[in-house]
Amino acid sequence: MEFLTKESFIEKVFDYENSKEWEFKGTKPAIIDFYADWCGPCKMVAPILEELSKEYDGLVDIYKIDTEDQQELAAMFGIRSIPSLLFIPVGDKPQMAVGALPKDSFIKAIEDIFSVKHPTKSNIITN
Repeated sequence: MEFLTKESFIEKVFDYENSKEWEFKGTKPAIIDFYADWCGPCKMVAPILEELSKEYDGLVDIYKIDTEDQQELAAMFGIRSIPSLLFIPVGDKPQMAVGALPKDSFIKAIEDIFSVKHPTKSNIITN
């Protein structure tokens, strides 16, 4: 899981300064969690995203954007309530979900939006 700034967002996700049309720069699907440290529901989502980032390592990128620190990015996406979660498939338009989702909802969204099946526990390498 990686925390994005404006600069890393432009480099890894979308260069909104030089392009008006959405063009995802990633090579695998991504989830962006727009959050704030003071947000209770955001704190409930954080450990779920941490687990998912390990389970889907190499299959789905998971990013976090602190809406307090990165207000320009939050404004660009019209974030009005948090957590807001942006699901970005490769080669398609992103989809936004608002509110704290349970883990099974994330897994279903990853399967439905990204067409990525949940890796079986036997395929997960533990260190």
